[in-house]
This record gives sequence, C-alpha cells and structure tokens, in this order.
Amino acid sequence: MVIHGHQPMHEKILIFHSNKDRARPLAAYFSRKGASVWFADELHKAVALAQANQPDLVFVDLHAEGSQWVDVLNGLRVEAPGCTVIATTHHPDVRKEMQAREAGVDGFLREPFTNEWIERATKRAVRGGTPSLIKPVQPSVDLPRVRMPMSLKITVPYALLALVFAMGAIYLVSRYVFESLRDRFTAQLVDSGVLAADWMVQEENRMLETVRLVANIQGLDEAILAGDTTRIQEIVLPVAMNYNEEAIDILNASGVSLLTLRNSPSGSGMDFQSTWGDTSLAQNTFIQQVLGGAQDAQGDKFAGVVRSERDSQFVIAGPIYSQQGERIGAVVVGRSLLAMVQAIRQDTLAHITVYAIDGNPAATTLLFSEDISPLAGSHVVQVLAQQDQTSLMREFQSGSASYAEIFGPWEIRGGQDVGVIGSALAQNFLARPTLVTRLQLAGFVLMVFFGVIFLGIIVAHQITSPLSKVVQASVLVAQGNFEVKVPSKSNDEVGVLGYAFNYMVSGLQEGFIYRDILGRTVSPEVREALRQSFASGDLRLEGQNTVATVLMSDVRGFTALSEREEPTTILNWLNEYFRVLVPIITAHGGVVDKFEGDAMLAFFGILPKPTPPEESAFHACCAAVEMLKALNELNQIRAARGEPALITGIGVNTGELTAGGLGTADRLNYTIIGDTVNSTQRLQESSREFGENGVVISEYTLEALAGRRGQFRLMPLGEQSFKGKRELIWLYRLMPVFDTERPTRPVRRAAEKVLEK
Repeated sequence: MVIHGHQPMHEKILIFHSNKDRARPLAAYFSRKGASVWFADELHKAVALAQANQPDLVFVDLHAEGSQWVDVLNGLRVEAPGCTVIATTHHPDVRKEMQAREAGVDGFLREPFTNEWIERATKRAVRGGTPSLIKPVQPSVDLPRVRMPMSLKITVPYALLALVFAMGAIYLVSRYVFESLRDRFTAQLVDSGVLAADWMVQEENRMLETVRLVANIQGLDEAILAGDTTRIQEIVLPVAMNYNEEAIDILNASGVSLLTLRNSPSGSGMDFQSTWGDTSLAQNTFIQQVLGGAQDAQGDKFAGVVRSERDSQFVIAGPIYSQQGERIGAVVVGRSLLAMVQAIRQDTLAHITVYAIDGNPAATTLLFSEDISPLAGSHVVQVLAQQDQTSLMREFQSGSASYAEIFGPWEIRGGQDVGVIGSALAQNFLARPTLVTRLQLAGFVLMVFFGVIFLGIIVAHQITSPLSKVVQASVLVAQGNFEVKVPSKSNDEVGVLGYAFNYMVSGLQEGFIYRDILGRTVSPEVREALRQSFASGDLRLEGQNTVATVLMSDVRGFTALSEREEPTTILNWLNEYFRVLVPIITAHGGVVDKFEGDAMLAFFGILPKPTPPEESAFHACCAAVEMLKALNELNQIRAARGEPALITGIGVNTGELTAGGLGTADRLNYTIIGDTVNSTQRLQESSREFGENGVVISEYTLEALAGRRGQFRLMPLGEQSFKGKRELIWLYRLMPVFDTERPTRPVRRAAEKVLEK
C-alpha cells in the first residue's frame, strides 16, 4: 500500500497520546489507508504495544503528563529500535521540541491533524530530511499575474479629484492666507505709528524733567548773576552726564550763552564739549518767549525744533529765577532728530521719518534717504486735521525694497503740531480677497469633501469586500482551523492576496515553529540577523572579524552563597539580578550574548549594525557605570530585606574578535569568540581586590574612548600580565563623573516591584 507521493506506507502504527478524542483524526487517517493502528494513553501500555507489535511508525504526544513522553522514547529505543518516531504537539513548545530532537525524534506534527499535514510529516520523517523546526520546506510558488493593478483602480479617480481640488485650493486658499498677512501687516504698521507717537511724548516728558531739574539746582542762580562760567559748568555737567543728555544750554537774561554743553548722539555720554558766548538760540521764537516771561495754559516752558546746517534738534526751554523770584535766564535741553528716530527704530523695528510742517524730511532711519519724497502740503494738512478719524498711508520704493508708510501728527506741549511722523515697514503681502471669495472657498471645499466621500465609498467597497473574507478566514485560522480557504478569482492584488493567504495557511504550522525558535532563544537584534540568514538559505551565520567592545560581569563568591541557599532561592535571586542589568545593556545598544550561572557576557558595536570602536567603547562604559548604580540600589533593597549583597565585578575590553553563528544546523547560536573575549574575563576577575562593586577597563578601551574619556573618572591600576599573553596590559578602574540618576530610575522601580512581590 502507498500514500500520495509514492512513498512506502507504514502498515503498523502506534499512537501515544494523552487525549484519545484529539488523536482520533490521526488514527482515522491511517485506518483509511489500511494500516494497523494501536492507541495508548499510558506509559506501560505504549511500551507493551511496541514490544508486542514492533510498529513501523510511532506518534508520541509531547504534552503527555509529566515526562511520560521521554520514558516512551527511551522504551522505544529498547523495544522497537527500528521504528520512525514523530512528535505531536497542540501548541508551540520549542523547549520540548528541541529536547525531542536531541532524543532522536525523526519529525514533528502540529495539531490539527489534517490529511495534508500528516502526509507531509510522514514523508519528511521517512526521508530523514531537515526537520521543520529548523528549515521549513518552501516549494516554489507561481503567483498569478496582475492584469488590472489595484493602484490604477484607486489612483486614477483620486488623482483626478485631487488635481481639481489642488488647483481650486491653491487659488482660493492662497488668497485667504495672503489676506490674513495683509491684515497683520496693516495692524503692525498702525501699531508702529502709535508707538512712534507715544515715544515722542515720553521723550518730551523726560527732557522736560531735565529742564525742571537744572532750573532748580541750588547755586545756579548765583553763578548766573555772577557770570561764573566755571561754576555753572560744575553745577550743570553732572546732571548732563547722569541723564545722558545730548545738549544743554544756560542763557542769561539777554539770551547770551553762559554755558553750552554738547555730546555726540553716538558718544559715551561722558565726553562733553563746553563753549559759551553763543547767541543763536535766542533768535528762535519759543526761546524769546521763555526769556520774555511768556506763559500759556501749559505753563512757562516752551518747545520747538531748532534747525541748523548740520542737523535739526528738538529742544525744550524753561526760565531760571533768582531767589528773589526775578527771571535771570533760561535753560535749554535738546536732542537731535536723527538720534530720536534711531532710538524709535530700535524700539519699534520700523523705519521712522520726521517731516517738518512744510512736508520736507528732517530726519530718517532709511539707508537711502534720497528716495523719500516730501509730503505735499495738502497731505500734511490732512494728517494734522484728520488725526483722530483716519490715517494717511502711502507706498514708496527705497533701494530694492517696497515700503508702506503710515503718517501721524507730531504734537508737543499737549497739542501743538510741529511736524509729521512717518512709520514704514517692508511689504510682504498679496491682494485681499472679498467675503464672496471666502464663501466660494467654503463651498468648493464642501463639494470636494462630499465627492471624495462618495467616490471613496464605492472604491472602498470593491476593496474591503474580499478583504473582509480574508479577515474572517484569519479568525478561523487563529482558532486552529487550517482547512479554511478564501476565494481568489479577481485579477488584481486582492486576488493575489487570497491566493497567498491560502498558501500561507498550508505552511503555517512549520512557520510557527520557525518563528518560535527565533522569538524565544535570541535577542531581537540577533533574531533579525538570523531571520535574514534563514531567508537567504544560509543556515550558518558567516563569521566576521570586527573591532568591538566586550562587557563581562560576575558575582563574587556566588558559588559559596549557592551552597548555603535553596536552588529555588538562588534562581529567584539571579532572575531578579539580571532583570536589573539586562535592560541597562539593551538601553545603551548592547546585546547580551549569554548567561552562565551568575556571569553575563555582552557585546557592543556589532548588532544591529557595526559601529566604530569609539562608539562601542563609550556605550559600554556608560552601561557599566549605570550598572554600578543599579547594583548599589539593588543591594540596598536586598539589605533591607535581610539578604546578602551581590558584589559584582565588571570587565570592559575593546579589540578584534570574531562574531557569527556557532553550532550545527539544528542548534545554532550567535556568539563572539577571540582573545578579546578571554581577556575581558580576566579583566573582571581582577576587580576582586576592590571588595565592592567595580568596573575594570583595559588600555585598549581607554584608547577607543579618545575625547570622551573625560566623561569618566579613571583610576590607574598599573600594568598586569594575563595567562597566555606576553605583553603587559594597563588596567584602569572606571567610576562615573556624570549624573546617570534618571536612566536608572525605571530599572530601580522595576526591581522594587519585583522585590515587593
């Protein structure tokens, strides 16, 4: 009798299973083929049946109670040494499957026991091929050709709709956006004009305070009556320096300058030039009003603009009285208009221009002042007459920039107009859309929105209908039904998806075993490297020589400690210990290679991709320092619980090593070997003399740290020789100088949580 594939059919079948109902499909399959089938659910029955019938094929349940399946395998070696053994499981259990492989199992079969899987497992066991635990059978599959790509079904209508939407949106939204920019620009321009006017008022008040201060200085009247210029300078100069005034004049009753102090607007405020005898100020009308004792509603002080060939100044004058109340002179405080507009420019970030009453520019902060055209007389009248109702604006070109300028009145002494102040900003806006445009934008967006929804519903239905069937089938597969199929009749990617899904189900059992190995026995980085290696058909990861950093840790005196405690207690301590340290290594890019009792080996700079030695050495040292902190915290918790401290020595070494797959096709381990690894072990052993947790690094790691060695505190331990090495190696004790408290807090909380349990 034969089965499909023209392989010899086993005529005697023995099934050892803990659940007869679940094994019934397996027995029924071979019964239909005409084979003799015996079933046993106990150890002694299975051994007796094997001895009496000498079966050709035996199925052994790995989930039998206790270790009965191991005893069955041992009994089969004695009673039926020539039989073929297939191990059965109803859920992935890599540990037991690997133990079964070591015990001589020829193949594996995962529930549910379908005809296809039974036949495949039987063929593989008879041929003695590579078990599915390591390398699944991957026959070539010819996927159907895509005649109408799904990308065209979705892209074409949505591309047309998106094109129309984009064109309309660009036109309408751009207008809306630039309208907002125009409004913001206008608001900024108005604000700058208001700030400029307020600044001029504040400056006038400040200068007025200086006039009052100087006029009332004790002794000034006597010096003026005596004509003592030196005494006047001694009195007035400190005020000019303290208040950083640009110009102060002291006039006698005839308008002759007894003292003229001048300081450049760009000066330090400490270097004043003094002169006397000048009569030019007395020629100004508002100065004559002060000397003549004129008064108005604002008082006896007057202000105005004094023009000269060099520049124009804004000045405030006030009378000086003797102790008897007689008017004996005047004090005049002034500041150049150029200095004032430059100061306003710094405060408002706008370009400021002061225009005289006749409309001509008196001072400006614009670089190309010749580009500023005078204001027409009608415009000056308009600005001064309608200052409370509206503001005049104009545009002009200066250099390569286009400016908009807003005008406001320059008022002094509470309402006297002496000129116009212009504030200018560079333009960066476009035209303003109307309210109709906004409505058009809203209507267009709504129309496109509902159009997209309508078209999306139609297209989505064509896609999601077959996908829903795939989802439903996936749920059935997750529940263990490997007989499910999905229709694959369409000629697009969805049809190919259904075809591929059906093929996936046929290989899912072997895929579970394959993924389970990679998911449980190695770190994520190594898992990815192994996955790529298996995908390429290379079962062994090729060894590679590289320069990396190795970290090794070991608990001091742990052997003696283990002899005094129960094995379960020791196991709990180690699990707790490694739960604290392993996340630190992983957080710094390290990969834990192996655990050997209380010792741990890790490497930096190889996976997931090679890094320079300076990077691997730095991250390894950072991890070692953080491990010290975590160990100190863990030992404090252990001490509070009355448990002995776990004193740990850590060695860090950088050098050339070989990394790759080590083992056989069915037992492969990614690891590192070489003299660097051996030296690291001897490094950590040298930390025994510390009597506490400590880290020892080699001179090679120190050299690799390069400019980063300043981030650590290093204590030289001298040169030491190691067994098997001729040259002496400098060793250093590594201690931290930077705060690593924050990274260790999660680890500490995790350790405390474990300890509380």
